[in-house]
Amino acid sequence: MDQKEGPTGPGVISGESPQVDQNEESNTQSMANLIQGTEFNVNMPKQGEIRTGVIASIGSNQILVSIETKSEGLIAGYEFEQIPFEERSMLVVGQEIPVFVINPEDPNGNVILSYTRALEQMSWISVEKMVENDEVFNSEVSGYNKGGLIVPVHGLRGFVPASQISSLRRSLVVGDTPEQRWGKMIGEPISVRVIEVDRERRRLILSERTASTESRQSLKERVIEELQVGEVYIGAFVNINGADGLIHLSELSWERVQHPTEILEIGQEVKAKVISIDKEKKRIGLSLRALMEDPWRAKIEKFQVGQLIEGIITRLTKFGAFARLEGDIEGLIHISEISEQRIEHPREKLREGDVVTLRIIRIDPDQRRIGLSIRKVDSPAYADKDLKVLTHELNVMAAFETPTEELAITVVEKPSKKPVKRSAKKPPEKPSEKQAAKIEEQVEKPSEKPVEAPAEGSIELPPEDLTENSEA
Repeated sequence: MDQKEGPTGPGVISGESPQVDQNEESNTQSMANLIQGTEFNVNMPKQGEIRTGVIASIGSNQILVSIETKSEGLIAGYEFEQIPFEERSMLVVGQEIPVFVINPEDPNGNVILSYTRALEQMSWISVEKMVENDEVFNSEVSGYNKGGLIVPVHGLRGFVPASQISSLRRSLVVGDTPEQRWGKMIGEPISVRVIEVDRERRRLILSERTASTESRQSLKERVIEELQVGEVYIGAFVNINGADGLIHLSELSWERVQHPTEILEIGQEVKAKVISIDKEKKRIGLSLRALMEDPWRAKIEKFQVGQLIEGIITRLTKFGAFARLEGDIEGLIHISEISEQRIEHPREKLREGDVVTLRIIRIDPDQRRIGLSIRKVDSPAYADKDLKVLTHELNVMAAFETPTEELAITVVEKPSKKPVKRSAKKPPEKPSEKQAAKIEEQVEKPSEKPVEAPAEGSIELPPEDLTENSEA
């Protein structure tokens, strides 16, 4: 068949429709669909999405933000008022800000955005990452309620329950009302760790107790490596160069202590001795009494092993009896040292308040213990010692009494300068006539009571004569 040329041009058979390249048409349609799909995906935001936009304009009651859509997004009404005035005044045209898509298209075709909700959602994302990373956050106390403290974290209000507040901060709590307990802590710095996040319930729970332990852990490890048992340090109570140590109640004083506040105050600087270091458990044992003189040692200086002493039974236990000695020192009478016969309980031989003679059989200054015995009071093993003690006591008594006796004899034997009696070998002067008459009268009329004869070789003078002789 011959090919004819016609208005349709060469290569076109008369009476047939012109043919279109199918590949070219397919490529054109795919490109159109791609462009349309891309435009749809880019320009149409999703509800709840967070985008970064650029401020296009700022009005008195709205902010226009370009988020690469057909029209600019709008922050207006309630969402505009939610932006604090101080923060709103710092926004400028051309500034990039995060925005939260509330409604991709309202009835008027506008994209409704929120600046504050975008910040809030970003904050929740941040605190969730803090939980994953076990991160510690430094903030300050902004408020309180009945159960604890309010602490801001990345713009969110976090809650620190009373049980999660550090022991040091809790020790300062006084009062019955929340204001009395927590009010004075507002504005104080605090380090916290996020321990619970619930975005739907808007619940953010924090802990100062775990944060304070973790934040100083590395420092504590370094200090523990450098410490040596026996060294003395000066610092705030149980804190040595940033690492906490423990002073047990029994290490505060040699006397009995019921509570640490009897000895120490919060923040007080003290001198403490390191008595133990547990590197595995990261614990430092400290002591205050190790730097004090033990008063118990001074009280027992008068006691010696083997000495006999009286004591008062103060307590009875199944393993023995306690007796109080001189100076309020207590010693133990073991049940085996109470009697020669076997007994089941000290009450078989003793009662509280009994005064008994005891022998000291052991003194342990390091343990502050004195061992006593009733059974060994008459033990032959201590006969020589008892004899020496008795001899020593007698010698002391004799040495004390002898000077007194000698002094008495000397006084008796030493003649007086004014003698009352005279020897018959040297008779006194002749009595006067008056005295002689009186003597004769006494002889003629003897007294009803017989007069004792003077001792041989002497004569007793009447008072008058005594006076005269004394004057002579």
